[in-house]
Amino acid sequence: MHSFRSGHWGTGVIQGVSPDLPHTDRLPAPKEWGLRLFRPLVRIGLRLSWRVTVHGVRHVPPSGPVILAANHIGVLDGPALIAFTRRLTFALVKREAFTGAVGRFLSYLGQISLNRREIDPQAIRMAVQVLRAGKVLAVFPEGARSGGEVAWARRGAAYLAMVSGAPIVPVAILGTREPGQSKNQVPGFRKSIHLVYGEPFTVPQTPWPRRKAAVSQWTSVIRERLADHVVAAQALTGLPLPGPPKVRAHQLHPSSP
Repeated sequence: MHSFRSGHWGTGVIQGVSPDLPHTDRLPAPKEWGLRLFRPLVRIGLRLSWRVTVHGVRHVPPSGPVILAANHIGVLDGPALIAFTRRLTFALVKREAFTGAVGRFLSYLGQISLNRREIDPQAIRMAVQVLRAGKVLAVFPEGARSGGEVAWARRGAAYLAMVSGAPIVPVAILGTREPGQSKNQVPGFRKSIHLVYGEPFTVPQTPWPRRKAAVSQWTSVIRERLADHVVAAQALTGLPLPGPPKVRAHQLHPSSP
């Protein structure tokens, strides 16, 4: 989640949102009907193309608000997390994905558009609405596809946990990108993909003002817990991380023909 960049935080009090809990009463209800309809189809499609194994589903609380905090290595991470989590899951998705047919499909499924370049009050309110409704919210604290080791984390997951009091379930995703692939490539046919849910932990619910230092402290805790969980998941599954995404030639030389 990339809405909480350090340059926009002022001198200690988080800026860009309501001074109390974000107001959600006027937002449309999450589109559960679209998600219920298409989630099984996405799950079938993923299982037909790859060998998907899910571990630790018991760690996801059966009811109440939950934040899934996952590492981010490939384009399949979001679809896999939404399809294989037993409960209906709404994810924060980069705004750039909400274009054309894909964007309409994401909106139909009730996923949340996120502006990663600046504070996005609308995305914050919609995320809080999901949690207030007792649903599951998926976030990728790294903010972008990476090597997946969670070497850094942005502050959104910590902020949302402090607002809502929802427990955080770390999720390690392995196999959605192979070594040497670019960030937009998918693994080969019938390759293994693993989703490993870890034990939930909590961040104290904190009333306004939620100070920058406190959010930063809990962000460090979340990053460390998720990074440790990814290491444990590699040992459990025997599947390593793919390393940094391969950079294509046109990305190195954008002005080249």
